[in-house]
Amino acid sequence: MVGKGTERGKLILPPRSGKREKYDCIYGIIQQYYSHANLIQKGVFPEKKDPPNPTASYLGLQQSTPASQSVSSQIRLRSSGTNTDHHLAYHMHAAYGLTVFREQMAENPLNFVDYGTNNQELWEHHADANASVTALNNQSIQNSSWTTKMLPANDLISGQGYFFDSVAVGSNVNVLSYLQQHPNSFPISDNVQSSLHDSSAAALTYNYPPSCSMTHHRMNSVQNNSSGQNDTTFQPQLLSNFSAVPFSSTVFPVDATPISVVPPQSYSSLTDQDNKSDSVVSCGYYLPPTSMQPLTSVAYRNNTKNEIGLHHSFPVLNKHSQSQLSNDHYQMNGNYPGGMGNLQQEFARMNYGMQSTRYVDLMQERDLLKYGTDDEEIALPPTVCNPDARCSPSIFRCTLSSVPQTQELLKKSRLPFGLTLQPFKDIKNLNIIQTSSILRCRYCRTYINPYIYLPDSRHWKCNICYRVNDLPDDFNWDPATKSFGEPTHRPEIKNATIEFIAPSEYMLRPPQPAVYVFVMDISQDAIETGYLYTFVEQLLIALEQLPGNEHTMLGFIGADSAVHFFQFQGKSRPQQLIVEEYSDIFLPVNCGLLVNLRKNIDVIRSFIQSLPTLFESNSSTSCCLGAALTAARELIADIGGRITVFLTIIPDLGPGALRSRENPNQQAVSEVPNLCPTNDYYKRLALECTGHQIAVDLFLMNNRYSDLSTLADMSKFSTGCVFHFPNYHINHAPIQVKRFQKQLNRYLVRKIGFEAVLRIRCTKGLSLHTFYGNFFVRSTDLLAMANVNPDSAIAVQVQMEENLIGINTACFQAAVLYTSSRGDRRIRIHTLCLPVTKDLSTIFSQFDVKCAISLLSKMAVERTFMGASLTDSREAMVNTVVDVFGAYNSAVSRMDRTSCMLSPVTSIRLLPLYVLGMLKHRAFIAGQSIRLDSRVAALLLFRSASLEVIDLELYPALYELNHFVENETDPPRLHLSFEHINRNGVYLLDTGSYVYVYISSNVEASIIKRLFGVNTFERIDDEGPFEALDNPFSNRVHNFLRKLSIYRSVFAPVILIREDSPVRSLFSGRLIDDRTESSHSYVEFLNHIRQEMQK
Repeated sequence: MVGKGTERGKLILPPRSGKREKYDCIYGIIQQYYSHANLIQKGVFPEKKDPPNPTASYLGLQQSTPASQSVSSQIRLRSSGTNTDHHLAYHMHAAYGLTVFREQMAENPLNFVDYGTNNQELWEHHADANASVTALNNQSIQNSSWTTKMLPANDLISGQGYFFDSVAVGSNVNVLSYLQQHPNSFPISDNVQSSLHDSSAAALTYNYPPSCSMTHHRMNSVQNNSSGQNDTTFQPQLLSNFSAVPFSSTVFPVDATPISVVPPQSYSSLTDQDNKSDSVVSCGYYLPPTSMQPLTSVAYRNNTKNEIGLHHSFPVLNKHSQSQLSNDHYQMNGNYPGGMGNLQQEFARMNYGMQSTRYVDLMQERDLLKYGTDDEEIALPPTVCNPDARCSPSIFRCTLSSVPQTQELLKKSRLPFGLTLQPFKDIKNLNIIQTSSILRCRYCRTYINPYIYLPDSRHWKCNICYRVNDLPDDFNWDPATKSFGEPTHRPEIKNATIEFIAPSEYMLRPPQPAVYVFVMDISQDAIETGYLYTFVEQLLIALEQLPGNEHTMLGFIGADSAVHFFQFQGKSRPQQLIVEEYSDIFLPVNCGLLVNLRKNIDVIRSFIQSLPTLFESNSSTSCCLGAALTAARELIADIGGRITVFLTIIPDLGPGALRSRENPNQQAVSEVPNLCPTNDYYKRLALECTGHQIAVDLFLMNNRYSDLSTLADMSKFSTGCVFHFPNYHINHAPIQVKRFQKQLNRYLVRKIGFEAVLRIRCTKGLSLHTFYGNFFVRSTDLLAMANVNPDSAIAVQVQMEENLIGINTACFQAAVLYTSSRGDRRIRIHTLCLPVTKDLSTIFSQFDVKCAISLLSKMAVERTFMGASLTDSREAMVNTVVDVFGAYNSAVSRMDRTSCMLSPVTSIRLLPLYVLGMLKHRAFIAGQSIRLDSRVAALLLFRSASLEVIDLELYPALYELNHFVENETDPPRLHLSFEHINRNGVYLLDTGSYVYVYISSNVEASIIKRLFGVNTFERIDDEGPFEALDNPFSNRVHNFLRKLSIYRSVFAPVILIREDSPVRSLFSGRLIDDRTESSHSYVEFLNHIRQEMQK
């Protein structure tokens, strides 16, 4: 292992001096669990039947501790085939016996002393390792003070093995962090011989092979000593914010469970008194007995002991942690002897159980929001090219943040496996690259991304098919610095989301111009609603902001009992052409029905302004929408584009004519009829539009039944959108008018992509099963999308066809090829990388409930529209909860406790809450009188809505606005129950589509005056607007409202609801935790789930 002439390095950790110097250092507590049998087999542990002393739950050792209670061992590691010795000297407790700390040492010697001692050299090199160990016996070291701590030997720890004593490190080195980041760097021989060494210091001495190279290992900061001493200084990222905290000479026990979570980056938020006091910083290191998986850094403050601890719970990495850790599938250099490989095999053979995950009993715990609702960031193995790159979870995410290694494990978990994707979401600072050639895998056509492997500077290994490709020389060119450099500096490697301007080989035809055709309902009912005034107003505002270039074209078609065309000829007023033969529609002229926007903007503007008065005397009460859509499709069939339909009544003439199917007496029954389409006319029309790269969007503003379930097919299969504004009237429905204004403006000016296709690639062994959303499936992994917009999302189920043995990451890559509104072809690529695990507890604890509930809601909608009854869809949701928690409770062997329902303290705990919210949503609720079109509109919302919208629709966010009277910080989120509603409070309920402000009857007069501008509760106008007033309280409330609106793409109007209002049910009906006449409370729902689990 060590070649001739190789120098020996050593790492010396001398004890701390008696002076309380405030040095930058970290006091480490190393926990490591190793089976008693293996230690006996290795000859390290003497065989003994008695377990460790149970009374030694907390052990503290100071300078005065007798030598009989504390011994330090020197462990000699002799490598096979060499005469080189490796030495490990550790400070250990005799109460736990002599144990072996099997850590991997550095390739290059990391020589340092300084553990709080004054005026001592930081780096020290010793030529002879054995002599350096002997030198530790000097009297000065033995007389130095030493402070140690141990974690409590509770059932969780003692049930899995033994843990070790403390090792202290200096300010410029964090040994634990480096060994975590580079577990496979340094060999350890399997021949272990131990001997006692009576010393208060801890020394680690090792030899290193000359063939080892640091170039393939990721380090935060590396400084090579040019003096030839082979010294390497490294400053890992772990615990950077704690480096300046001094040690305390007082020994405190460390609690097993954190009291309050404080992210490492938030340490500065502690009080000044806390920052200035001597605090113990502890680092608990848990090496799981299965494999080298990523760890979680959880910083907490012990309120009673004035100490800050860092505990690592396996295996989630909190998003505040900055460390990147290793994995158990790192490919080692073949020059390493068998020692390290055997050690990895031993780790692979170990098992760890569900006890390593904290759980909560849902039957006892009511405040689930106290654990937070933020998404957790998962650590990726350092074997990928850029483990720091992350695809935004609002764009691309998976229900399982750690992918099961085997099919059996996935089946055992009973968790849904799928993806949600918002491929065209608005992104700030999107990296756009223009290059002559786009680097792709020549076998599976995957685009190069941050999760590939770079074995050398000439090749790259695909992270989807794992085949090696050549890396062209020009890929080392850095466009940012305009110089040659490392391939890792390229934006393709640094970003998980990237966009290319596609070269000519990605074009089948010249890019199409932006073409917009507006099909307007001009029947008598439509004119009476006044929607044309709002449409004209917003179109004139957005006319010059419509996405496109100098080739942008517009067209207008009207529909009542006939089809109305408008021909533009030069600068004159457009001529109206009426075709009454709607049964066999045709285009009356060959030119002039489409007009160039930039060249004729004045004529177009004048025509738009005249639309409301042009049809104000129309007496037709019918609408031949099918014929108008057919004409619009023929008009732009050779180009492609977008058709926007405005409809107020049911189409009752010509092709696609419909009849009313709504029965008012069946609106509250459990089995809601007529949720499926009446016929497939609009579906066939949409498929024809898709073939011509045309999308159809629908704005429905109806006062009566319009058979939305059938009409929605025109948008479903053409990648369109549906917007519903019930009971619309320009004078009598101000809320709906405001919604129409805002959503129409957003619709007109938002970014758009034409003639798009979407393909999702995934790691070998995984496959895509079923897609959900608005699109046309062209093949198993290819979607045809005539238009793409930033507000629509899709979901897909994933199947595991083969076990992922020998694979440490699973990757998914979504690529959208589209034509931009400027007329160029572009490719937007999102790559998602997830770790692979073989631990069931990891799968449960890293279950993404927000992603899962989005997938489940889309699945339930599709099941309903395919003919399943509403009852079947509801039962499927409940069965998902029963299966998931039944599997988890069986895994933790607690099913004998019939009164509990266990869940990990992660987002999976919210699954019953979200499913109950889905059951109580107007889309799926039974036993309430809901108009059929309104129920269908709610179902359609889930089919294409983004994850953020679905999250609030299912479990709205409740806040108390009284909080802003004395505070400027945001109020805490409350559970949805009247238990948290006070009679003197004002509350804000964000439901995604609407924001309700609920005013209790006993609110203080001063709050009413500052918030609503009136003196008494009775004078509050709950039908008027909620406007900001000139006072600090009102400003804070409205700033909070604006903050909430930043994260949504859909406008949500604010509705005031007084406690005595007749529409109070709009607020109370969204309090999911409470019982209603037709649905369970949250507690009752949990009891039902528990009973089903026991069957």
